Amino acid sequence: MITIYHNKMCSKSRCTLDLLKENNQEVEVVEYLKTTPTADELKSILQKLHMKPEELVRKGEKVFKEKFAGKSLTDEQWIQAMVENPVLIERPIVVKGDKAVIGRPPENVLSLL
Repeated sequence: MITIYHNKMCSKSRCTLDLLKENNQEVEVVEYLKTTPTADELKSILQKLHMKPEELVRKGEKVFKEKFAGKSLTDEQWIQAMVENPVLIERPIVVKGDKAVIGRPPENVLSLL
């Protein structure tokens, strides 16, 4: 089973989901703006991505520029920022077992298949 943390308003996210379906993958879709991952879920995802929390933050978002730009936060604080402001989470994130990738470009997910 593959899980995609999806934003249906994002073209890259839609393309990634389409690519998974074209490859006959059973996909659980999590619309993370509606069902925000918990801090523990984000920690697990970050481990699978081999990324630090700040690397998963979308720095072009308005909320980032208004609240976080230029600030030095701990890993725990970045995770809390993403839980409180899920729009900050890079998308789409695709998880299969103990591995995960960011679907930018969408073809990145092929490494999980």
